[in-house]
Amino acid sequence: MNIHAIRAIYRFEMARTIRTLLQSIVSPVISTSLYFVVFGAAIGSRISEIDGVSYGAFIVPGLVMLSLLTQSISNASFGIYFPRFAGTIYEVLSAPVSFVEVVLGYVGAAATKSIVLGLIILLTAGFFVPLRVEHPVWMLCFLVLTAVSFSLFGFIIGIWADGFEKLQLVPLLIVTPLTFLGGSFYSIDMLPPFWRAVTLFNPVVYLVSGFRWSFYGKADVDVGVSLTMTLVFFALCIALVAWIFRTGYRLRN
Repeated sequence: MNIHAIRAIYRFEMARTIRTLLQSIVSPVISTSLYFVVFGAAIGSRISEIDGVSYGAFIVPGLVMLSLLTQSISNASFGIYFPRFAGTIYEVLSAPVSFVEVVLGYVGAAATKSIVLGLIILLTAGFFVPLRVEHPVWMLCFLVLTAVSFSLFGFIIGIWADGFEKLQLVPLLIVTPLTFLGGSFYSIDMLPPFWRAVTLFNPVVYLVSGFRWSFYGKADVDVGVSLTMTLVFFALCIALVAWIFRTGYRLRN
């Protein structure tokens, strides 16, 4: 394992975050805070509690997950796409560095940024709503696993994309709508039986449900199922990344 290569890629990506601190950290935190103000004040005044949890506190895990998913994909996809666009990726590929070390560097940096952002949003939420975490270890497990899984997904998108507009195609048209429809702002038990059954085909439901369980001990689906679905998605992303480097898809031309 070439630790120096992993460290070099990781430090380079983290340095880029520091240079763009306003866009990388401040902007997502402000946007999420607006959700707390709008949804907590406007809708929270009409919905007092869901499963014994105040509505403002209930939406916190969903909002953290929304930022975590979008930022993980965005950070990882841009991190690998820009070297492809500039041509510097060939220097990395020609160096004595394995694909495992390349992925650890880029994905590790993207996941770190997303985790830090998620923790900052949680701290910010404490100023708006009464927040409690019943299972802090599981909360961190879901936070880290989700960040790493979707950073891998973003890494795949960054290799697949052949233009800057495609970097935002999947997050804006697929991930964000699935997150909004995945129980981020409501419990899927509030839906009619047919639509609840349909919603269970949304993979984000399991992420939000498991993460919310770690806060309040309440979930729309069994926490074991949530964890399993997250691990399955993680394994699929690992397999796809391995295939990309084995075949050289979008990397050798």
